[in-house]
Amino acid sequence: MTDQYDLIIVGTGFASSFFLKSYLEKAGSNKKILVLERGKFHPYSERLALKRGEKELQIKKAGQTYSTDAGKIWVFDPNFGGSSNCWTGCTPRFLPNDFKMNSLYGVGQDWPISYEDIEPYYTEVEKIMAISGPEETPFPKTSPYPLPAHQLSTVDSLLQSKYGNQYISQPTARASRAIGTRGACCSSSVCDLCPVNAKFTIENGLGYIYEDARITIEYEAQVIGLDTGDSLAKSVHYIKGNSEKKADGETIVLGANAVFNAHILLNSGDSNPNTGAGICEQLGVFARLYYNDLDNVGGSSIISANGYMMYDGEHRKNHAACIIESFNTPFVRNEAGKWRKLSIFKFIYEDIPQKENKVVLSEDERKPKVVYNAHSDYAQRGMARLPDDIDKYFGFLPIERVEIDSYSQKTEFHVCSTTKMGLTSEDSVIDGNMLHHKYRNVIVLGSSSYPSITPSNPTLTLSALSLRAADKYLL
Repeated sequence: MTDQYDLIIVGTGFASSFFLKSYLEKAGSNKKILVLERGKFHPYSERLALKRGEKELQIKKAGQTYSTDAGKIWVFDPNFGGSSNCWTGCTPRFLPNDFKMNSLYGVGQDWPISYEDIEPYYTEVEKIMAISGPEETPFPKTSPYPLPAHQLSTVDSLLQSKYGNQYISQPTARASRAIGTRGACCSSSVCDLCPVNAKFTIENGLGYIYEDARITIEYEAQVIGLDTGDSLAKSVHYIKGNSEKKADGETIVLGANAVFNAHILLNSGDSNPNTGAGICEQLGVFARLYYNDLDNVGGSSIISANGYMMYDGEHRKNHAACIIESFNTPFVRNEAGKWRKLSIFKFIYEDIPQKENKVVLSEDERKPKVVYNAHSDYAQRGMARLPDDIDKYFGFLPIERVEIDSYSQKTEFHVCSTTKMGLTSEDSVIDGNMLHHKYRNVIVLGSSSYPSITPSNPTLTLSALSLRAADKYLL
């Protein structure tokens, strides 16, 4: 007999965990919940022991989970806690205009929700993650950040003096002071596994929810597809060990990433042409600014600031918006007497989802294929302006010379836009409440839902969307 559940959740990363937290707080004590995690649980203590050479672990990597003929890589952690294990902890909000790109600028696709719809959930996520952030921001806020902002470097302070709230201490889940079991950020720049546990992770922040008596969690259980009818999904098929298993669910939540949410739906017979289409992420490039008579010192975290001078405005009708990250990784300038007369900035450009970049099925039902051609011309036009933009916005500094990488980064560690939200199935896969247009008991979470992507890191927003989806579903 097939096991029956009120709720089946796929994945244990940000999207699934924030949804589950809200669901548990509102649902009855008699609910029966199944969580299916494709990876293993590698506790923080064991990951530290591995780094120190004290323990051997076989941790599955992202590249083992999909195939591709392209040179483009997609980075994530396919284990308990998902990419909270490897993220840097950058948590800027989106700007209000990011939700209406087509209406304002004639490019991309509008979201079916607004900034005002998500703002209360931003605040809630910031409290849960204990975000460190500044008093003034370029986006509206109804409450202050839980923790004080990280310190700026000397160059950051000059830029903030000139640009005000268009240049701020980066909002981040790297704690500026010790809180709970988390230490204060030590600025060691090894954020993939924080040595002092300062960075929010699912394990240190929401791990307790998986101890709830209503939950059964299965590890090394990869969901392959759903049994679907005319308007509902009836059950989940998953592989554990060498056996295929099945579980029936009243509600099914897909909280994998943008590769595997799409893969599960495609394996389930979802024929919507938007399913799997549009996989994308931002485009990032580094630049180094060398100074005369200006030492760049201070700053209390790996990325000390965000710049918004190149982000929003009429230019988005022609070329991509850009957010600036001020990198505070340990560095010296290899010239006597000029050791700290240097800044390192990363310029991160938004992209437009393109249908020819997509997730498709392969001969292996467990391994999707990612087809990727290139970033959009829109993003490339933005990046081509970088030399002029550096001169425009940084030219008041005593710059001796500028070095811009001739290549973009292989990945920004963000996978987006394969199950886009929208008003109808003609332009999207799910609605504004994250419900599948056809299968009305299937909720699809995460950045796969983004109809357009912004320069900003996606994690805070996808976590807020999960809280909102739980609220809307349980009304």
